[in-house]
Amino acid sequence: MKLILTEDVPSLGSIGSIVSVKGGYGRNFLLPRGFAVPANESNTKQLEHHKRVLKAKKEKVLAEKRALAAKIEKLSLEVAKQVGEDERIFGSVTNHELAELLEKQGYQIPKKDIHIPEAVRTVGVYTADVRLHTEVVAQLKFWVVSQ
Repeated sequence: MKLILTEDVPSLGSIGSIVSVKGGYGRNFLLPRGFAVPANESNTKQLEHHKRVLKAKKEKVLAEKRALAAKIEKLSLEVAKQVGEDERIFGSVTNHELAELLEKQGYQIPKKDIHIPEAVRTVGVYTADVRLHTEVVAQLKFWVVSQ
C-alpha cells in the first residue's frame, strides 16, 4: 500500500514522503490517526501544493522542539535515593523517574523518549538523552543525591 505521510512517523519517514507499507499498518494505524493519506493520482497531484505547506509545518515543529531542547538543557534535576556503602544507591535511576520529575517541572515527555546511556548506581552527576524529534536530542543533567 502506497501512502503519503502527513506527519513525521519514527522509523518510517518524514512529512511529505511517499512510503510503501503493509495494508494492515496503513489501514489500521496510519490512515485513522491522520498520519497519512492514500497515494492515489489526485493526492499525488495535491502533494506538490502541500509540500510547501508541509515543509513550513515541519520547520515550525522543528523550531518548537529546538526551543524545548534549549529549555531542557538548562534544567538540572535532583533525584533523591537511599544510599548504602561507598555511596552506592539502592536500585537505579530509571527513565520513568526522570519523566515524572520533568512532568513536575511542566514538561510532558514520554518515558520512552528518555534514554540513560549508563547504569546509574552511585551518587553523582549524570546526563540523559531526551529525544524530542528525529533531528533534536537534548541532554538532560540530573544529580543523584542521598535521601
